[in-house]
Amino acid sequence: MSRIVDLETFVEVVVQGSFTHAAEKLGVSKSYVSKQIASLEDHLGVRLLNRTTRKIATTDAGQAFFERARRILDDVEEAERSVMQLNTAPRGILKMSAPMSFGLQYVTPIVAKFMCDNPELSVELDFSDREVDVIDEGFDLVIRIGQLADSSFIARKIAPVRLVTCASQDYLKRRGTPRTPHDLSRHECQHYTYQSSPSAWRYESESGDVVHVAVSGRMKANNGIALLEASRLGIGISVLPDFIVNEDLAKGTLVEVLNDWTPGQRAIWALYPHNRHLSAKVRLFIDFLAENLNPVPWAIGPSSN
Repeated sequence: MSRIVDLETFVEVVVQGSFTHAAEKLGVSKSYVSKQIASLEDHLGVRLLNRTTRKIATTDAGQAFFERARRILDDVEEAERSVMQLNTAPRGILKMSAPMSFGLQYVTPIVAKFMCDNPELSVELDFSDREVDVIDEGFDLVIRIGQLADSSFIARKIAPVRLVTCASQDYLKRRGTPRTPHDLSRHECQHYTYQSSPSAWRYESESGDVVHVAVSGRMKANNGIALLEASRLGIGISVLPDFIVNEDLAKGTLVEVLNDWTPGQRAIWALYPHNRHLSAKVRLFIDFLAENLNPVPWAIGPSSN
């Protein structure tokens, strides 16, 4: 700890530009500060400060040492805060955004449980499939599904998601079952409008072959539940995440097709702004969310049909 005190004293002298002002800031005597600096210079074997009757200035070695010492003290402060936050109960307002379908079915009950455990916390929950502006809209945390582009935000993977190509039994009886991705060009394919390329679906085989197929259809929607309902009624073929279609696949109201081809793996992510000191409410909720989605409650294997 004495080494840390030496660093704190030296940094304060440089910041204040005066032994007297540094002593006042630290609540010690000027002579104590002077002895600390002299002892530090003796230990290092270099002069850190040039002293005149009017001012104090760092030497080249002193400036380099100052910059490194300040970073060390910042790291020590951050370590102390992170440990202190371990025993800090979440409080205040947690403002977060989640995709509509996933948020309503899975996030809402987890949020409610978290609030029961933390009575000093309030939550503002926004459901939207659009990509919200985290900073401008003031969100502490957003949950997103998909493949993340490069981002200045910190991202933590919460759970995997499998995409499923599916249709109703009635549709497949009327229009036939596609055997390869290229067959989809002759089918009614329902579009998720927030997809990066809704009119071109990408598939990969078990051997690694990649195919892009141009698709078309009468149904477009910006929400997965809307596409699910249309698929149930036999309107067309959809590509939907397993957490939306798991029950229908289990019941047989929807059938997975193109089992040997995958439209890709996705994931559920928790994103938050890059802060040196992550608030307890955000950190603890992300941990709570991950714990409650492990194992994932919607996971099922590929259809055998």
